[in-house]
Amino acid sequence: MTAPDPSDLAVTIVDGYVDEPAHFGVPPYVSTYPRFTAGALVDAGVPESQITYHTIDELRERRRKWADVADADLVIYVGGMTVPGKYVGGTPAEPDEVREIAWTADGVTVLGGPVRFGVGEENAGAQEMERDDLDYDFVAMGDVEAAAYDIVESGLEGFGNRIRDYDEVARWSSMGAFVVEQHPNHPEYLIAEMETSRGCAYRCSFCTEPLYGDPDFRTAPDVVSEVDALSDHGVRHFRLGRQADILAFGGDGEAPNPDALRQLYGGIREVAPDLRTLHLDNMNPVTITDYPEASREAIEVIARHNTPGDTAAFGLESADPEVREKNNLLVSAEECLEAVRVVNEAGGWRPGESPADAPSFGDDAPRRLPKLLPGINLVHGLEGETAATFEHNKDFLDSVMDEGLMLRRVNVRQVMAFEGTEMAETGARLAREHKKEFQQYKREVRETVDRPMLERVMPTGTVLPDVYLEYHEDGTTFGRQVGTYPILVGIPGEHDLGRTVDVAVVDWGYRSVTGVPYPLDLNGASMSELTAIPGVGKSAAGDLVVNRPYASAAEAAAVVDGDAHLERFADAGVPGVDADADYPGAPAPRSAD
Repeated sequence: MTAPDPSDLAVTIVDGYVDEPAHFGVPPYVSTYPRFTAGALVDAGVPESQITYHTIDELRERRRKWADVADADLVIYVGGMTVPGKYVGGTPAEPDEVREIAWTADGVTVLGGPVRFGVGEENAGAQEMERDDLDYDFVAMGDVEAAAYDIVESGLEGFGNRIRDYDEVARWSSMGAFVVEQHPNHPEYLIAEMETSRGCAYRCSFCTEPLYGDPDFRTAPDVVSEVDALSDHGVRHFRLGRQADILAFGGDGEAPNPDALRQLYGGIREVAPDLRTLHLDNMNPVTITDYPEASREAIEVIARHNTPGDTAAFGLESADPEVREKNNLLVSAEECLEAVRVVNEAGGWRPGESPADAPSFGDDAPRRLPKLLPGINLVHGLEGETAATFEHNKDFLDSVMDEGLMLRRVNVRQVMAFEGTEMAETGARLAREHKKEFQQYKREVRETVDRPMLERVMPTGTVLPDVYLEYHEDGTTFGRQVGTYPILVGIPGEHDLGRTVDVAVVDWGYRSVTGVPYPLDLNGASMSELTAIPGVGKSAAGDLVVNRPYASAAEAAAVVDGDAHLERFADAGVPGVDADADYPGAPAPRSAD
């Protein structure tokens, strides 16, 4: 039998979404997997025009697109969740849906991505994960992009389970950039997850990232070249999220290299001058405590080049010293607290701050989000956990609050146990046993930390540019910015969806804020929008409506009794909204003294 000519192949890539400790691909994010896979196919000789890309949500919503699965010569599914989460922009594929793709396809089927580590009954914590081929012809136990290249080269006969190298990634990452144009969120509401490295030098008991081996780094020119290609295909939002520790980029896997970060971030700004988002994800607090001076310099480099609202996720995992010892966790609670201080000092300034020691929160703070803040990850169900573990974690968070420090978010979750990690032996037993205590503790964190921290990070009147409006619920419109860990924003009334608006914050929930369009047209604002402004209320809002029109916010304020500060919501001119004032004319970061 003659092997098929690659130029004649029709290939469909189905994206079931990924969520890993150092990789995210649930919309509005697009992960590296479908992009690199598309590039590998092109490199193997498959024309771009014969590569179709669909998300699992597209297949759910438009059954006619299943024909692209049924009729393809080769179907490649990419997906897998190795950390649990809750998602707004998309719903990850469940195992039965992944099987249906294999059953529907008449051609050869390949399963790849972190799904190779295992699947559970659902995408949630407190459960064991088992390996399952889900009825596919082939499972890529190495890299799915390498499998895609090799199976085309073999005439669809098979492939070796090999790991791709960074020479291949340098080609495939740019060659596959075209596929983002087929994403349903393209171009306005799509953020590309960028890989800078893979693997981890450390071996935390529950984490799947060490299964990729020791850290292996791309070069700055390689990453910049991929950003350039994605920018040419309309991408304006980027996150350097696919790595265990951004501070280690360009170094030996542990020590920071500020010069390499200058080359990386400066290069990205040069090839994508009109980018809207430049964020990151993981930063290892142990790097900051082990290399304080180089880390501070590296954080200052990032904060000068990024866009506001950036978050450095810290894997504290547990503040309990017993849990730390039994699970090879890297930092103590006090060490992590010191790392929080450093990021606040070096990256926690807001665009528009002048002088550099302006207040970080309160009524006098500049009205943009801080450039870079830490986020804390806490994992429950680890070996050694007891009732005291919950108290240790709460004590740590109380210390952050008491010192006046800022966290962008606190992520509290239960462990997922995967074969190949040390947690495979413990399974999810402890997580299930402590489920009741976990739920109570999580509620306390939401009430005593999350809400007051949101008020600290986003004081009244803070302006959030480009909030993308996603859905309506109970007379409120909900949306988010494109970026890392974007806050959910509720706007009174039902506004047109699928567009962006600037929003000024008026109130806070546990994991969301309420805002009004900024600048608010006092002559056209609805009663619900006016009522939401602090100091106005329903009665005064009625007076504002009756006495329209107004020539200025000051004139409208004269109608309202009390201290409503209408000009904070009605007058335009917040730095960084009308112009990108945060780059390159950023103020010097605060001194550590």
